[in-house]
Amino acid sequence: MKAKIFDPENRKWWTLGAVAFGLFMIMLDNTIVNVALPSIQSDLNIGISELEWVFNGYALTFGVLMLTGGKLADLLGRRRIFIAGLVIFTIASLFCGLATSAGWLIGARVVQGAGSALMNPATLSIITATFPPRQRGMAIGIWAGVSAMALAIGPLVGGLITEHWSWNWIFFINVPIGILAILVTRLVVDESRDTSANQRLDLPGLVSSGIALFALTYGLIEANTYGWTSPRILGLFALAVLGFVAFILLEMHQRAPMLDLSLFRNGTFAGANSVMLLVGLAMFGVFFYNSLFIQNILGWSAVQTGASFLPMTVLIILVAPAAGKYSDRVGSRWLMGGGMILLSISLLIFSRLNETSNFWDLLPGLLVGGFGMAIVMTPTTAAAMGSVPIDKAGVGSAVLNSMRQVGGALGIAVMGAIVAAFVTGVPGTPEATAGFVTGYQHALQVASAIALVGAILSVATVRKYRHVDEPLLEGA
Repeated sequence: MKAKIFDPENRKWWTLGAVAFGLFMIMLDNTIVNVALPSIQSDLNIGISELEWVFNGYALTFGVLMLTGGKLADLLGRRRIFIAGLVIFTIASLFCGLATSAGWLIGARVVQGAGSALMNPATLSIITATFPPRQRGMAIGIWAGVSAMALAIGPLVGGLITEHWSWNWIFFINVPIGILAILVTRLVVDESRDTSANQRLDLPGLVSSGIALFALTYGLIEANTYGWTSPRILGLFALAVLGFVAFILLEMHQRAPMLDLSLFRNGTFAGANSVMLLVGLAMFGVFFYNSLFIQNILGWSAVQTGASFLPMTVLIILVAPAAGKYSDRVGSRWLMGGGMILLSISLLIFSRLNETSNFWDLLPGLLVGGFGMAIVMTPTTAAAMGSVPIDKAGVGSAVLNSMRQVGGALGIAVMGAIVAAFVTGVPGTPEATAGFVTGYQHALQVASAIALVGAILSVATVRKYRHVDEPLLEGA
């Protein structure tokens, strides 16, 4: 039996299972937290901007450190860094569950994000190094389907735990899952790394990108509190611009940059990453604010809220693997473009929700959005990873996932700024409720326009990619 498990043909599937299991934990954490946000807000007595930081503290750290995580995976070993990320994430989850204040919870979420930044790029680079080109799209599709399964059960499990125990247990559940993932990874995953010379960490790039992204996100979240033209907010935006400029200049002149800008000379890689940024920008804020809208405006319970997301996420589970397999044959371009159009339509449907809406008003947006997400995410991932050399898979994966997380953090900040601009009066009053609904609707319309831009960008930039270790494929 042991010989069968460790047969080369079987071992790669065990490897896929191990890394997908770790990713399952990350995605489960995301969706569970969304449903629990109102309970966290009430229990810790925190405002909406602090609540945004509970999510963005994780998402921003995840995005900022992703490139470093990918670089470390290529440099020190992908299995080693994946396990290190699992350990950090698991310990941070314990401290999240023990949190008794907003500051404690946000701090622990930041550490969680650091663990995820080590884990996530390693998962895709391990898959890319393990599977041959002809099976890579299918493997990525299964990987995406497993993460979607976590998205599917996360809201429902989160609702059950929050309603029948407490929100703290949504973090405690990660501890046994993390321990099991560490044991399985040590048993079945082979080590791999980038064997090229001149590999080192790029600390100046890490610092400059971190400062830029933090300043931009903080400015967007706090702009309505201090005023868009206040010296504090204008100074933060100026600091963000300087940070981004410094980052680009540093990466252009570093001997071993954190972000290899030459990768973006490949139009498919540049296009796929831009689309992933726009997916995060358009969709993360929707998941965040839909949970608040459904519970605080429609008055649904945490369990009902979690269950309401099932049509979307179950559809992703069913469609994502097939989309990945299909993209291997026909390319990602039109799948991505069509998916982004569906996401745009889904967001417009959500923008029509109001205080009197019910589940049947939600359902069309959930179904259209679920199908759109499924045929965007996997082909986008396959296109990006198929256009980089295998020895750069860690960095390529890190760039892609960083785009998604940074886009998500910015999306929540932008959507929050739009919502906050319309909210007036004391929270809980009819005036404040009406303002929230109006801001929510306008924010979704902006997100719909962003998704439509992503559709145009997909068709304009992405071409049928060629794996570096197989012959050139014909067509566009």
